[in-house]
Amino acid sequence: MAPAADGRRGRLPLRARPGLARALLAAVHAQGPRGEHLHAFFGCLYYAAMRSSEVADLRKADCRLLETGWGELVLAGSRPEVGAGWTDDGKSYEQRGLKRRARRATRSVPIPPALVALLRAHLATYGTAPDGRLFTAVRGGRVRSTKYTELWQRARRSALPASDVATPLAKVPYSLRHAGISLLIKAGVDPVEVARRAGHSPAVLWRFYAKLLRGQQQQANDLVDLALKNPKF
Repeated sequence: MAPAADGRRGRLPLRARPGLARALLAAVHAQGPRGEHLHAFFGCLYYAAMRSSEVADLRKADCRLLETGWGELVLAGSRPEVGAGWTDDGKSYEQRGLKRRARRATRSVPIPPALVALLRAHLATYGTAPDGRLFTAVRGGRVRSTKYTELWQRARRSALPASDVATPLAKVPYSLRHAGISLLIKAGVDPVEVARRAGHSPAVLWRFYAKLLRGQQQQANDLVDLALKNPKF
């Protein structure tokens, strides 16, 4: 029996299909000039498991992008959307520190070569806003969730089989962050490190990813069993 997912038997969730995540990112890029501009934005959601508010505030100074190998993002802030009536200056976003962190705290996130390449290409093509941000709206403000969600829906319809379009599979852009966190867990990264990279507490990570983490625990138990049976230990 195929694993059940997203409410329907036989349809694996996005977190279990890295190839699908890559196909969705490619479909974003294929959505014309705006898709090309936001290709790396969506890449950050998946490869760095970032929140969209963190990607919206990502600056060139935050990026350590080597020509080869892994890079690093040192995240320092977020730019969440809020109603204009709730801000002092009437803007539809606020400048804040990282979620669940002290105001001036930073979070280091190692990023794989695939994302390094995306970000290097983005900077070479588009440069930055005057304040150093990588991703902006047409007039220079924050990338609006309504705009990138519309783009995501078009990419989703292009990348998914017709039978999956009406399902919850990869329904929202946040699915990429969820898939990125799940990939770290499935790859065997220590849960404490997964939580740190994602900006979660370990307790929150266990709350939302308990099934995956229990699976990794069993693998760890099996390794201990092997060690106990090995006379060389």
